[in-house]
Amino acid sequence: MKFQWEGIMPAVTTKFTTKDTLDLAMFSQNINAQLEAGVHGIVLGGTLGEASTLEDSEKRTLTTETVKIVAGKIPVMMNIAEQTTKGAIDAANKAEDDGASGLMMLPPMRYNAGNREVVEYFKAVANNSSLPIMVYNNPVDYKTEVTLDMFDALLKCETIQAVKESTRDISNVTRIKNRFGNRLKIMTGVDTLALESLLMGADGWVAGLVCAFPAETVAICNLAKAGKIQEVHALIPRERHRRDFKPNRCCQLAGCNGYCQTEPLARWINVFSRILLE
Repeated sequence: MKFQWEGIMPAVTTKFTTKDTLDLAMFSQNINAQLEAGVHGIVLGGTLGEASTLEDSEKRTLTTETVKIVAGKIPVMMNIAEQTTKGAIDAANKAEDDGASGLMMLPPMRYNAGNREVVEYFKAVANNSSLPIMVYNNPVDYKTEVTLDMFDALLKCETIQAVKESTRDISNVTRIKNRFGNRLKIMTGVDTLALESLLMGADGWVAGLVCAFPAETVAICNLAKAGKIQEVHALIPRERHRRDFKPNRCCQLAGCNGYCQTEPLARWINVFSRILLE
């Protein structure tokens, strides 16, 4: 399957029974719901999918079950969240054997590794697996940042192709695009900043929100990519806008009617409007 790093890829939750065993019936129901909503890929074993607690056998079961359910319609990715290089390579090889189409990879776990260690860790997995890799860059939660200079070294590996951009710095989308063009695909990874990231040029969205709202998330992504911002706003609940705000000059230029004071997207529009007015 030719891998396309774009669109909506839910980082699905892992379902358990009251006896602490995988609830495959509920899990299958969720995967089918994602398929019906039109998602573009499935990510297994991410942060929401119990990356740090799943046993090896559970990861393999989830992979084989998901591959069976999607039946080649969309790619299936397994997240690699390991403490050692040897363990990460082993996990990648098992995911490939079980039918996964790609990998999402966190930096080495447990302690804050140095830049050289992180680069060598990713490269070792890339050099020992044929699967395409998306680097999960989340320094806020995992305390390790993959910098642009580090990506310079990593992109020498052809299979390292994308980043799950979770730095919480939207301007990083622009920096990545300016430096690497289409060589490094950007999948935004922070739900509350996803719309803004898509508008700044991100190629897709690896989301936890999709599990609960798959159709709505796909619609937001498609509308954003088509530049239909007003239609996107129509999908967003308005409870947060019940207070009355007096539009300023920037609001009048941007046409946001005062939403810039509460709505993240409109705040960005307002910032750009101020620049234009100066």
